[in-house]
Amino acid sequence: MNNLIIVPVEVNGVELSFILDTGVSKPIIFNFVSASDTLKIKHSKKLFIRGLGAGEPIEASRSRNNIFRIGDAVKQNQDLYAVYGLDLNLGQRLGIPIHGLIGLDLFRDFVVEINYGSQNLILYENDTYRYKKCRNCERFVLEFHNNKPYINAQINITNKEIPVKLLIDSGGSDSLWLFEEDSLGINSGDKYFRDFLGHGLSGSVYGKRGKAKSFFLNTIEIKNPNVAYPDSMSIVYAKKIRGRNGSLAGNILKRFNVVMDYRNSFITLKKNSNFKEPFRYNKSGIELAHSGSRLIKMYEPVSYSMYGSEHKDFKEGARVEFNRNYKLVLKPAYQIVELRKGSPAEEAGLKKGDIVLTVNGKPSHEFTLQDITIMFYGNENKSIRMKVERKGEEEILEYSFRLKDILK
Repeated sequence: MNNLIIVPVEVNGVELSFILDTGVSKPIIFNFVSASDTLKIKHSKKLFIRGLGAGEPIEASRSRNNIFRIGDAVKQNQDLYAVYGLDLNLGQRLGIPIHGLIGLDLFRDFVVEINYGSQNLILYENDTYRYKKCRNCERFVLEFHNNKPYINAQINITNKEIPVKLLIDSGGSDSLWLFEEDSLGINSGDKYFRDFLGHGLSGSVYGKRGKAKSFFLNTIEIKNPNVAYPDSMSIVYAKKIRGRNGSLAGNILKRFNVVMDYRNSFITLKKNSNFKEPFRYNKSGIELAHSGSRLIKMYEPVSYSMYGSEHKDFKEGARVEFNRNYKLVLKPAYQIVELRKGSPAEEAGLKKGDIVLTVNGKPSHEFTLQDITIMFYGNENKSIRMKVERKGEEEILEYSFRLKDILK
């Protein structure tokens, strides 16, 4: 979903949803009410962890001796880092509950095959896995820093191929993140716009969005990929990894079926049906998230009754009574949580905090969050009409705008 891999993980007998993230070294759980009681977590040590974002490190509690189950794979004595009071909005922004992140422990214990095409995750025991002949596969040697995998590639931004070392980040939904470095020729140039890039453990990340001419993984060429350039304050600690130039994330990875073999330091890529999918981006400027629920009138089918006539045809004095019953039902509410300055939506008059009631004439609750988001990635000049509810305004407000392709 949204270029991310979401895996059912049973923690101490409770089934949760985790993002499979090659960029995290220990399982992290967050935003889980009464986690200590429900999951029988015993806190043994408090510490601070840091992620992307310009904020401060966050407090976490390390819990030992937890039992994790993913499919038929069970691990005893699993460490778990519980973070409280952290609002990453991952579940709200994806439209389904997300309880945590898992990475290194799974990849270290197994050879992991990620089939993006069939949406299957297969775990193989390290000692029994055997590589098969694959004519259309490319295998790369991984480098590891702080137990995280890096790959060497080349990027062509301005007709010059530049070697880059990138963190493989399956927990990122973008295509590529690059750290600007003029001395290496890594910069956005003039064709970009400023945007919200995502959430890290240490806060929101903002920066530039643009495109590259090509991205190369050995002989594999990926044309016109999206590239994000995060602000320097958000990546101060990420840049401390010597030679790191950025991240390779989900919108590239999903174009391959992937085999991750940490023990032998290999990653194997095979193109799948997503490979030629065009690189799109949000042309509206709107970022939506779930924001609680709204009471909606759901009407039952119309029925009618006839009084005052015993004949089939209407007679004088006959009366027909129509019944339109309804019930109040809780439906998800969608709120604008980010709004890009100068975007079509902002110029139309929409504001951060607006609750979306209808999209192109259809009630918003009849869409999933992903359905609406996909509309924002449509072709230039596509028309979007919205009715919204705004705090402090008594009347329903209506706006319309057209998607604009800034990077064409």
